[in-house]
Amino acid sequence: MKRYCLALDLVNDPFLIDQYIEHHKAVWPEIIDSMKVSGIHDMQIFHVADRLFMIIVVQESFSFEKKNKMDRQNPYVVKWEELMSTYQKSLPIAEPGEKWILMEKVFDLNTQ
Repeated sequence: MKRYCLALDLVNDPFLIDQYIEHHKAVWPEIIDSMKVSGIHDMQIFHVADRLFMIIVVQESFSFEKKNKMDRQNPYVVKWEELMSTYQKSLPIAEPGEKWILMEKVFDLNTQ
């Protein structure tokens, strides 16, 4: 299994942040299914202020390119992403249309 960490910001509005968190208490089953089918074994999202941090654990066969292609063809994922865009704000370093940014590991206790 591989692990990836990604970051994204939220619109800095306490009401919208609360709504975003509420949506993630009951993620649509079609979204959960799409993650599993794409090879995502586990996903966790953490929050502080207006910053999000996501950890995904994926099967060896997983690829972001394949996941993005599948997502574009899934009407539930398209609708979910449109809804989430109400709350999300790309990082300043993001390319146009890019949301979650892959983070680089800078420390690993197990390699010390």
